[in-house]
Amino acid sequence: MSDGALVLIVDDEPAIVRALTAALHARNHRVAVATTGAEALSEVATRSPAVVILDLGLPDMDGVEVCRQLRRWTDIPIIVLTAEEAEHRKVDALDEGADDYVTKPFSTPELLARVRVALRHRREPAGGEGSPVLRVGDIEIDIPSHRVTVRGSEVELTPKEFAFLAALARHPGRVLTHGMLLREVWGPGYGTETQYLRVYASHLRKKLDDDPTRPYLVTEPGVGYRLVDPTRPT
Repeated sequence: MSDGALVLIVDDEPAIVRALTAALHARNHRVAVATTGAEALSEVATRSPAVVILDLGLPDMDGVEVCRQLRRWTDIPIIVLTAEEAEHRKVDALDEGADDYVTKPFSTPELLARVRVALRHRREPAGGEGSPVLRVGDIEIDIPSHRVTVRGSEVELTPKEFAFLAALARHPGRVLTHGMLLREVWGPGYGTETQYLRVYASHLRKKLDDDPTRPYLVTEPGVGYRLVDPTRPT
């Protein structure tokens, strides 16, 4: 799949920029490059890229701060690149509005898959945050009536289970961190009680009859959860 979308790479490592540029060009994407946070903010403002690939280790500005500033005025998809040992950094970036992450060293096919998902969700606003009915694959969530069906069959959920599922369905494919989910489902006074999420995720998987080989509800260890359509290729 290729639509000539403009992808902004924000990274000051020439080898990574060259590799990503070649891979994106091979799929007919256009590429812009910024090597600092200030350049990234300027490029987004002037060129309106479809996706930003953002390294968190920039010479002039923390990548998390770049996410924070971008989220003040744009909902452009942001995929962050993080070091393998920097789990807290990816959580901070996701909490500040990044949509996804890839850990260095990363495989180019994995990153390109993340780009495809970001582009697809950018083009498909139906069933998004403001919609009364959310759909992810065979799951349909009717927000006003608090009704959930899977492949046409109604599933009985508790209020917290419903809120957990709806939060994820508003951002299909996007990672929601533990803190984001706890604050949205349980309230602003919660942020560290990750055991709640493990319990409710287990309940949801059973009630949704989730296939562990092709799951709807995906755990991102140490980070959070995402809801995906297992019938659609990444």
